[in-house]
Amino acid sequence: MRLRQRLWNPYVIVFISSACIMVLELVASRLIAPQLGVSLYTWTSVIGVILAGISLGNYIGGRLADRYASPRFLGLIFALAALGSLSVLWLNSKMGNINLPQAIPLLLWVVAFIAAEFFIPSTILGCVSPIVVKLSLKNLERSGTTVGKIYAWSSVGSIVGTFATGFFLISWFGTKTIILIISGVLLALALWFLTDTTPRRAIISALAALLAVGGTAGALWRGGFLCRDCLLETNYFCIKVNTIQEGYDQIEGFETIRELILDRLVHSYSNLQNPLSLRYGYEQTYALVIEPLLAQKPDLAAFFIGGGGYTFPRYLEAKVPQSHLVVAEIDPGVTAVAKAYLGLREDTRIITHNMDARLFMRWYSQPDSYDIIFGDAFNDYSVPYHLTTLEFARLVDRLLRDDGLYLANIIDGGAHGHFLRAFVRTVQQVFPYVQVIPSIDGWREASRSTFVIVASHRPLDLSYLPESALVLSQEELAAYLALEEPVILTDDYVPVDNLLAPVFEDSNRS
Repeated sequence: MRLRQRLWNPYVIVFISSACIMVLELVASRLIAPQLGVSLYTWTSVIGVILAGISLGNYIGGRLADRYASPRFLGLIFALAALGSLSVLWLNSKMGNINLPQAIPLLLWVVAFIAAEFFIPSTILGCVSPIVVKLSLKNLERSGTTVGKIYAWSSVGSIVGTFATGFFLISWFGTKTIILIISGVLLALALWFLTDTTPRRAIISALAALLAVGGTAGALWRGGFLCRDCLLETNYFCIKVNTIQEGYDQIEGFETIRELILDRLVHSYSNLQNPLSLRYGYEQTYALVIEPLLAQKPDLAAFFIGGGGYTFPRYLEAKVPQSHLVVAEIDPGVTAVAKAYLGLREDTRIITHNMDARLFMRWYSQPDSYDIIFGDAFNDYSVPYHLTTLEFARLVDRLLRDDGLYLANIIDGGAHGHFLRAFVRTVQQVFPYVQVIPSIDGWREASRSTFVIVASHRPLDLSYLPESALVLSQEELAAYLALEEPVILTDDYVPVDNLLAPVFEDSNRS
């Protein structure tokens, strides 16, 4: 009996192919994040495209199996799947340079973008199961049992691929290395089925396949499109750090400014020598708004929803040495990068909890714990929905002291403003005094701008702020909110991606 026949195990084959499909699906969401962000739209499109590919592959595979089913033909399918998986890297580099065309609706563009990269490999891998079924059916009386076992093992492979990728592989290897590994595994299977050989030669063939993929990857790496564009890739972000300014200041001396980029958004600027230097407009607004409170409470307690570059926590640590500062940053990789590159000292007094802010606030924080709560976890590409709702605003209120302030930085387009209006109206359900401070003069016409929301249970007197702060009067705010029907965001109804779709669309067309 030939070696391949003796070692043939259909369950292992479908287990591996199904695991590869799910690995690709999980990797897809991270690989496209620097281009499209992470939102309900992108996740929906990834799942839909992969399922469509699998369905078409099952159909095509069934037709092909009836005519050509053989181990060698299965090897050819695996070879094509390896090439299709490897092509994802090239396509992703090319697609990333294309802006959203004016004539294409946003949702259609997101689906097309993801389909261009992942539809073909998922379709090819979808062909595997029908061919394996055809090759495995030797006894029609047990066909039901055989098919049932094959699809059960296929499902187990999908489950293992999903958990392994989400929990371990991405944080261990990064998305591009995972694509290379998947391509190598598929190519090794292709060689196994295309060349019936001894165990020793089979192992050598598998290693040769992996080396071939590695050599190709090396050439592509040197060629540019496989360049490692993430300083660190985590389960949450592709993290980059750029040094954008090195100079000499007469007062401070040598200064280094670094920007933190999470996926495609510049999240913060950090002055390594001077933590009191704030470059983002919303951070300067934060500093102006809380100035009187700092004078009254030198030991104030502040909580930060999101750490990012730790720019403002470092500012408060330097400004108010006796303050109690707590940060909930969901990604430990972001905190590690802040310590390694962005000036966050190892002996900092800032207490960091690497977990979801809402979970920390709910499980580990006591009522009336903070004088200020800062919300800095939003951007126009991926908004944590659960941090925008009425229930969350009530949680913020529970943790704030009677005279406390809730400051949140959000991004929207004044020309659209759907999310801004919904967020403000939601916060108004909990805090009777809410004011909005745009970051630029022309915010009403801007397709994308930053807004600081200030909320409290006590009247807000912001008359001490300079005119450059652009605080909206209550009349101006009421008129702006009245431009559309009220929307209150709740845990049961939080269509943030839909509300921000115009901003997302404008940003991708610019």
